[in-house]
Amino acid sequence: MEVMLAVLVGVLVAAAVYLMLAQNVLRFLFGLILISNAANLTIFAAGRVSTGQPPLIPEGADAPIGFVANALPQALVLTAIVIGFGLFAFALVLAFRAYEALGTLNSDEMRVAEPMEDRP
Repeated sequence: MEVMLAVLVGVLVAAAVYLMLAQNVLRFLFGLILISNAANLTIFAAGRVSTGQPPLIPEGADAPIGFVANALPQALVLTAIVIGFGLFAFALVLAFRAYEALGTLNSDEMRVAEPMEDRP
């Protein structure tokens, strides 16, 4: 199972890098989401994907009894998903406002601070 997750993380990172190298800002955002999902899968796989009982401690015990799932990677991934969604929503609105103001999503054409004679 972990080998399959490792291959999936590699494919997601490769696709994300391909999208992030494009000059289109929208493709960059989709690459950002893919690399965020790859990082989430990496954290999840680092916690050793295994089947087990929920990490609950019975009343009167000091520790869980038997084999339990690791709750820390699950909590980290859940937090990363929420933060990633907020980042994506902000970046999408920022890209939309940039498109409204500049009329393009091409990152080379968005250089409004540079003088026109310096552009190729």
